[in-house]
Amino acid sequence: MSRTETRTALIAGATGLIGNLLLQRLLNDPVYGEVRVLSRRPPSVTNAKLRVLLSDYSDLSTLGEALNVDDVFCCLGTTIMTAGSRAAFEDVDYRMVVELAQECRAAGAKRFLVVSAVGASERAMAFYSRVKGHMERVVSALDFEAVHILRPSLLLGERGERRPGEAAAQKLAPLMAPLLSGPLARYRAVAADDVAAAMQLLAQSGKHGVHLHHLPLSGLGERV
Repeated sequence: MSRTETRTALIAGATGLIGNLLLQRLLNDPVYGEVRVLSRRPPSVTNAKLRVLLSDYSDLSTLGEALNVDDVFCCLGTTIMTAGSRAAFEDVDYRMVVELAQECRAAGAKRFLVVSAVGASERAMAFYSRVKGHMERVVSALDFEAVHILRPSLLLGERGERRPGEAAAQKLAPLMAPLLSGPLARYRAVAADDVAAAMQLLAQSGKHGVHLHHLPLSGLGERV
């Protein structure tokens, strides 16, 4: 990329914990000349680089050229408790993510970065982890120049919504961290801004193909 060439980014889930932090980072990053936000409601920030695409994720095929960007950052995610049912959870964490990836690739997007979760696997015992694993497999098969899948553990940060269980786990996280070393380090709680920073870094890493990343980052991930 030349010094005068800038990228266009698209963030899905920019009003969430990681997405909001990532939005602030990309708006301040000279690499990006335009940052598009795909959301049900506008973010609370204003910026000359910001372009808001309002959508409830049922009409992505109608957005066409607006999805033709360099880097797609997918920060969509919920919990079964917040969503209200397994079906509602799967609609967000699988259907919306996969359709976003498919439509962005069809429009010409180059790179796709998505937040998954530690332990994601289609063979997992937990429904949550199986849904994440299924999403990862489908997204990985799409013909992007690069796909980066980030698998953070418990996220640390202030959310706009109440998650009592997560709040309690955050308080215990500092006590558990010393016990999680070596291969278990991936299960340590991670600051949401560290995930946002990792996405920003990986998008500009120049890597091709599909890569899995656990937090904290160690190198540039595992090639799939």
